[in-house]
Amino acid sequence: MRLTRRAAVAAVALTALAACSTDPNSVAEQAKDGSQKNYISGDGSIQQAAPDKRGDPVELTGTTLDGTAWSIGTTRGKPLVINLWASWCPPCQKEAPAIKEVSEKTAFADTVAFLGINQRESAETAAAQVRAWGHTFPTLSDDGGTALLALQGKAAAMPSTLVLDRDGRIAAWVGGPVTAATLTGLIEDVLAEAPS
Repeated sequence: MRLTRRAAVAAVALTALAACSTDPNSVAEQAKDGSQKNYISGDGSIQQAAPDKRGDPVELTGTTLDGTAWSIGTTRGKPLVINLWASWCPPCQKEAPAIKEVSEKTAFADTVAFLGINQRESAETAAAQVRAWGHTFPTLSDDGGTALLALQGKAAAMPSTLVLDRDGRIAAWVGGPVTAATLTGLIEDVLAEAPS
């Protein structure tokens, strides 16, 4: 009788573990699905950090797709939206119009900066995609992953979008495609904060 109860408890535990491991967005499940997409897609989950819970300012420099040096210091004093993307990523294609729409909002023209970070493709390919999307903000070429490391582990999915506060600290991040309404709301939340 005691053995039967143990077996029943073990069976319930194994069933629970199996249920937990079937999240289609988990790294393990995405690796097993056979799609060979070579990236981790996010589910669009949103996370925000209160001003007193934010980490150190992001330190980021790089080279834009046209070969110009870029530094995050040029954006201090205003929120910065960073969008990690690649032309070979279908969710990135899906969200591109939303990023364009928000970056062109008149209300954000002088108060918010935008930056793209392109992953794992040539500057020429990325530049062609930027032109096709009509994005007018700078995009860094990050073939080696240096910019990704600067984002403090908050850009694990493709695409990822981060909103930094006026001090360059990560205030919010979205793992997966973001909508125009969501991104606008996250930016407005940061703009509503009193400057430090």
